[in-house]
Amino acid sequence: MSTIPKPAVKVFVATTVMLTFISFWRAAAIVLSDLASSAYYVGGDAEKVIGKSAPWFVLAVMLFSYAVRAIYIESSSMFVRGGVYKVVKSAMGGQLAKLSVSALLFDYVLTGPISAVSAGQYLVGFLQDLSTRLHHPITLSDAGVNYCAAVFGCLVTGYFWHKNIQGIHESSEKALRIMQITTVMVVILIGWCLATLVIHPSTAHLPPLPSGHNLLKTDESLGWLHGTMFANLTWILLLVGFGHSVLAMSGEESLAQVNREIEHPKLKNLEKAGLVIFLYSLLFTGLVSFFAVMIIPDNVRPNYFANLISGLAMNVAGPYNVKLLFQGFVVIVGALILSGAVNTAIVGANGVLNRLSEDGVMTPWFRKPHHRFGTSSRIINLIAGLQIATILASRGNVYLLAALYAFGVIWSFSFMSLAVFVLRFTSPEGREWRVPGNIRIGGKEIPVGVGLIAVLLFSIAIVNLFTKTLATKYGIAFSIFLYVVFTISERLNQKTVAGGGHDLEQFRVQAQDDITAEAMEVRPGNILVAVRDPRNLFYLREVLKHTDTTKQDVVVMTSRLYHREYSFSGNTNLDSSEVFEEYERQLFTAVVNEAEKQGRHVSLLVAPTNDVFESIVATGARLHSTVIVCGLSNKLTPEEQGKLTGDAWERLPDPKPRMRLIVASADGQKWEFELGPHTPRMRREDLKLMHDIWLQVTRDPAYSKLHHYHVIAVALKELQQRLNGTESAAALSDIRDEIERKDEEF
Repeated sequence: MSTIPKPAVKVFVATTVMLTFISFWRAAAIVLSDLASSAYYVGGDAEKVIGKSAPWFVLAVMLFSYAVRAIYIESSSMFVRGGVYKVVKSAMGGQLAKLSVSALLFDYVLTGPISAVSAGQYLVGFLQDLSTRLHHPITLSDAGVNYCAAVFGCLVTGYFWHKNIQGIHESSEKALRIMQITTVMVVILIGWCLATLVIHPSTAHLPPLPSGHNLLKTDESLGWLHGTMFANLTWILLLVGFGHSVLAMSGEESLAQVNREIEHPKLKNLEKAGLVIFLYSLLFTGLVSFFAVMIIPDNVRPNYFANLISGLAMNVAGPYNVKLLFQGFVVIVGALILSGAVNTAIVGANGVLNRLSEDGVMTPWFRKPHHRFGTSSRIINLIAGLQIATILASRGNVYLLAALYAFGVIWSFSFMSLAVFVLRFTSPEGREWRVPGNIRIGGKEIPVGVGLIAVLLFSIAIVNLFTKTLATKYGIAFSIFLYVVFTISERLNQKTVAGGGHDLEQFRVQAQDDITAEAMEVRPGNILVAVRDPRNLFYLREVLKHTDTTKQDVVVMTSRLYHREYSFSGNTNLDSSEVFEEYERQLFTAVVNEAEKQGRHVSLLVAPTNDVFESIVATGARLHSTVIVCGLSNKLTPEEQGKLTGDAWERLPDPKPRMRLIVASADGQKWEFELGPHTPRMRREDLKLMHDIWLQVTRDPAYSKLHHYHVIAVALKELQQRLNGTESAAALSDIRDEIERKDEEF
């Protein structure tokens, strides 16, 4: 049979912004870079504002963070690309979603600067202490220290900007290494502090419990409530203390954004990451706050409010030089983890803005992949630019940044909890995990746990509005500004982009003259999945569920037919240059969504052709695929699909590879076909007949060397003679009768 001529076009390999997946350890490391880093500044800042009882509030925040994290885990079980925008919009509409995400972005813009500047403060403070010990003191004014910290913060932001341009795997690798080094420091610090309490029992006294008498009542702590009747209410004061410590709970939104990249099994790994984050931050942040108050003398501690762990390192029991050496280690680790929080802020804000762009709030221009790394570099540029501008505007003043911080975090938590509460009633199904604390009344589930979390979050948020005056002013102004920008951008986008399609993935397309396993970076023995309809990817879902892509690659391909009108694309005829922008983007966006839900990596390609079956088989041969999977055709039977695929296999040049075709239907049925010569499947009755003939003939000792394959060979030769002779019609009639005979076994 002559080979169908191949069109003189190129194969297109498509990559999306993100199809690499990370372990729960890496996901936890990214979030912990923010959460655990707050241990370096939250204790000092909270005590400066509310007094010596601050560690109890920090502990309460750490414990409550697990409840807030549960809200995010439930929302992530409903939406792979979740986060506050997606969840709030699904529950309460787009306007409130834009407002809540505007407030959240205010804190993302501040998270990086406060962390980077705090790292700079630690570094400058250590260098000053070291220079004094070496008898060459470096004396800087407060403004000088702040300027040095600002320069360091800009350098750190620039470094992680570059790493995020390279991709999530690169930045998650750095985050994991930072947390490994931090863990060493934490273990030494906790052990040394415990030893100090044993050596000096007089220091082993817990901070005073919070009460109306030992909480500071100043303009800085009470804000607009100072001098009012509310300043004398104990429960209000407790909420005030909690609100000033809530910056220890940032980073939860980053967990929702990183969820997209967590590997299979996604939900279990998300739960593991949440538990690791909780335990680590509870031990590190909580214990540091207590140890600082217990070990550092009251008259010395205010000098270390900006670098509390350095003060702790210099006041534990031991020789001065050893403590100074450990302080150096603390500062190095602090510089690393606080710098890592810059990375977390970029990752989180990038995820949030990508959700807005996908939903049409921002133009698709922002999501265009980087030409080399495939990342959303334009959004990353915007985030890093805002962070650097914030550092320069603050002039490195960490107290100013702390005063502004946590406005958006608490409000985004509040809106998220309310949205999950509403979705429990409007969309009770579709979640694999629920926040505990649910009761049933009259057959209806009442989410008491979610409701209590929401009430406490809104109470804190409202109190913070009146007590954190600077954050309220700038936070509301920034949020309104962003909300207006997002609203205008969305309306302009709706005018310029007709027919929707905002949520389509952005792809980077590379044309190649030919396709090979090496060029696709896939291993031999991979599975090739042929797709054609974005609404029917059930068979791809099954392949991803049952394939460990760390051991066996999955390649998803579609064949681009010339002069074809796609039945699900409307009545618009698309030429080859337009197809990827419409049909293939729809198709591959659906593929990417399935891959993200399963946490599995897939490779994507488009193969232009004028014969779908030849395109699929030829691609499988070039990629050294062992299995080809496709959906059941609307026009062909499974047997006809198998025959046409087999014919295409016969046209391959020698040596032809062994491959297996699986045709799947939506009801779960599968038909398997071995391509090329292979051992046939045989019915039990055929096997029995062959064996009976063998037994009958071998009764004669002259045929003792007869094998079953001899019986088959004689039968096949006789059938061939009949087909080529005068009995051709009768032989074909016998074959037809066999085909039409009802076959229970197959």
